[in-house]
Amino acid sequence: MDLHLTLFLIASLVISVAAFFFAGWLYRYVAKQPSSNEKISNVSQLIKNGANTFLRKEYTVLAKFAGIAGIVILLFLPAPIWKSEFLDNLTMMLSYLFGTVFSALAGKIGIMIATIANVKTAEAAKYGIKPAFMCGFRGGAVMGMAVVGSSLLGVALIILITGNTTALLGFSFGASSLALFAKAGGGIFTKTADISADLTGKVELGIPEDDPRNPAVIADNVGDNVGDVAGMGADLFDSNVASMSAALIMAGSLQEPVKASCTVFAYAALGLLSSIIGVATARIGKRGNATSALNNSTYVTTGIFAILTAATTAIFGFEWRIWGASMIGLVVGVIIGIASDYFTDDRRKPVHMVAEASKSGPAFTILSGVSYGFLSTLPSLIGIGFSALSAYRLCAPLGSGYSMFGISMAAVGMLSIVGMIVSNDAYGPIVDNSRGLAEMGDLGDEVLEVTDQLDSAGNTVKAITKGFAIGAAGLTVISLLGAFISEVNEAVSAHNLLHPLDLLEEITSFDIMNPLVFFGMLVGASIPAVFSALLMLGVNRNAQRMVFEIHRQFKEIPGLKEGKDDVTPEYDKCITIATKGAIKELLPASLFTIIMTVIVGLIGGVHAIGGFLTGNIVSGLLLALFMSNSGGLWDNSKKYIEAGNCDGKGSDSHKAAVVGDTVGDPFKDTAGPSINTQITVVSLVASLMATIFLTISLF
Repeated sequence: MDLHLTLFLIASLVISVAAFFFAGWLYRYVAKQPSSNEKISNVSQLIKNGANTFLRKEYTVLAKFAGIAGIVILLFLPAPIWKSEFLDNLTMMLSYLFGTVFSALAGKIGIMIATIANVKTAEAAKYGIKPAFMCGFRGGAVMGMAVVGSSLLGVALIILITGNTTALLGFSFGASSLALFAKAGGGIFTKTADISADLTGKVELGIPEDDPRNPAVIADNVGDNVGDVAGMGADLFDSNVASMSAALIMAGSLQEPVKASCTVFAYAALGLLSSIIGVATARIGKRGNATSALNNSTYVTTGIFAILTAATTAIFGFEWRIWGASMIGLVVGVIIGIASDYFTDDRRKPVHMVAEASKSGPAFTILSGVSYGFLSTLPSLIGIGFSALSAYRLCAPLGSGYSMFGISMAAVGMLSIVGMIVSNDAYGPIVDNSRGLAEMGDLGDEVLEVTDQLDSAGNTVKAITKGFAIGAAGLTVISLLGAFISEVNEAVSAHNLLHPLDLLEEITSFDIMNPLVFFGMLVGASIPAVFSALLMLGVNRNAQRMVFEIHRQFKEIPGLKEGKDDVTPEYDKCITIATKGAIKELLPASLFTIIMTVIVGLIGGVHAIGGFLTGNIVSGLLLALFMSNSGGLWDNSKKYIEAGNCDGKGSDSHKAAVVGDTVGDPFKDTAGPSINTQITVVSLVASLMATIFLTISLF
């Protein structure tokens, strides 16, 4: 291995380890904060136990899947074992298992800190917004450092040990397949509980959101952790690994492969270093605004990354055009976040308009929310398209292959500050839980006011981070399409060496007038819609079971509805329903996407798969943005009414907004954010099976 590349790999490993040490310091900071309220400590323990139980059962199922998938990879990938080197297949299998373990650890670390930080944040709110914000944000930052540190560490170790970029596809597939299951399962769990709690509590009984009388309230808090912490952590871990993998695979086919690979590791490592500095310097005043504090920390991180990468580019003689492509991705990522913010922030016109429409009933809540959700997709999709086009054109003069490499570096640039993005995202469910704990612990109106401010900031920033995650996934999967072409052409070269009388042609593009490509495009475009439907039907069935259980408890447990002091709901029954249902429902939707990719490849070969990936990317990004933004819009419209606007809490407009929020819940927290992981998974399956699709297909 080249000495320069080895040095950059070692530097990446050092910064990864530094991120873990920093995460440990943040963890200790949160853990040592005071927590003396016995009631909320007991409730917090219930949440922690429920989250760990779900994660244990989910990971048990996924371990079985990973074991079976590992055997299949050993036998067939990158080529059938009887036609290839045994060591290549073994390396691919071990890389895949390595990826699943790292992804699972990222989720587990997130749960560990989130279930401690929620109670600490609730207690800290007694002393004002500043200590409560620092506790919630630094708790989320533990997840941010762990996710990005482990992704950079994993990719660097794979290259250092194997020197094989194709093995990165196995590592990335391990990360993305586990992320798909974790996001789908966590999303089904959290929205089962959230919908059930809202419908039975707010709509039917008119009781507060986190009222301890509601049997689903603990399951709802558990869901925040398994869906928005573990699920989103695995999702962004997967996107970060996939973007680096795609860039490194394409770097191998360039005129200066070592220099290009060094650039990838330098920018990824500096992104993590920038996030460490951004988290360490994040502050809020005693009467500060939490949303502004979160956004400012993101802008600081962005500025530091731009400066550090520019200096590194100058010092080591990297290509300035590659730096430019990375900056385009970084800036467009921020713009996509701002666009999502406009359509979901309760200070903006779209939220006010949907709240106003709610006065006329839930039908108008749904219609206006759907309309604004569709409108919100335009700026983000233009942003993704513009960044891909600009990066392509900017890097094309550097030589053959650099144009697609430029797109992959735009994805790396967009994901460079992912440590800060994950920190902001994990902050959301932590402060949401702390608000519930404050209400259940009777900490008083002043504490609730502080936690409401923190929660509102979490909802706003969560919409931004979801938009960012989807935008990053968009650029990443375009890069993976380039990686698929690279893998196909490598397989073509190997085939032509072995069979000189049966030459295959290399691929440079996919012609949509080719019936095979068009067939694949139509099927690929339908996959995100069917995948979303399967997930939301899973939420629907599971929520109905939980609503029935809540009604049973209110009917059969004397004094529960009246809120007598010595009466406690059977919280564990609702947690069990959510857990069993989520694990039962996550497998069909997730396996469907993988199986359809294989079927299309075996029917139409690499040309059909090229169309399949293209259709999947376009329709997937559209649906993901629409559902995430519509869901956030309905959620904040409800909160805007609860703040005293449009007739206020308990009014007909409030009940209509709750219905809108109930529809939006599986949109924004189950199907929407799961689609970008689904796109990544099918892209990686296509690249892993490129040799098989090239040599074995019906047409």
